[in-house]
Amino acid sequence: MPKSVKTLSERAKGIQRILLRHYISSETALHWENPFQLLVATILSAQCTDKRVNLVTPALFHHFPDAQSLASASLEEIRPLIASINFFNNKTKHLSAMAKTLMKDHRGEVPETMEELLQLAGVARKTANCVLGQAFRKPVGVVVDTHVGRIARRLGLTTAQQPEKVEKVLMDLFPKSRWTWLSHALIDHGRAFCTARIAKCEECPLKRACDKQLT
Repeated sequence: MPKSVKTLSERAKGIQRILLRHYISSETALHWENPFQLLVATILSAQCTDKRVNLVTPALFHHFPDAQSLASASLEEIRPLIASINFFNNKTKHLSAMAKTLMKDHRGEVPETMEELLQLAGVARKTANCVLGQAFRKPVGVVVDTHVGRIARRLGLTTAQQPEKVEKVLMDLFPKSRWTWLSHALIDHGRAFCTARIAKCEECPLKRACDKQLT
């Protein structure tokens, strides 16, 4: 029998209380100092580890500290700096096109709306959510990566596979003021306990709230 909305709401409140005890300071693992840097780093992080991105961005930001310098650079100047990143050829094109759009349409500044961010090359909803929530403190949605989707399903909050549907469920179940933090708390939990390959269920602080014991 499917769970009632009330039961899911109560479960979500319990999950939030536990996550707050263990991951109250969770935020993106990407290194950034301004919205432009976060946007670039988040574009690079697609299908790549944050650790790898953090190794690459210092040199990239040294050469191209803002949209103007990146927009003026050739693909041949950008590409070697991100060559160790997955799909670096496509991401080189995305970074160049993104920077040119920032200069053309936004005076070199990162826009602060979902609609405008989604017009930038290399930016999908997940990237826009990260930038809006972290850089501008404007939670518009929940970042749903593989960790967040997996944990939401294991906790019995949703059966949806599509990130957009998982995001909608989480937005309905958790308060807007916690949306930005929630995604990073779940990501941290996914890395520490609820990994894809071997979940550490016996050690997991969310054990009692979980639908799927995997060990």
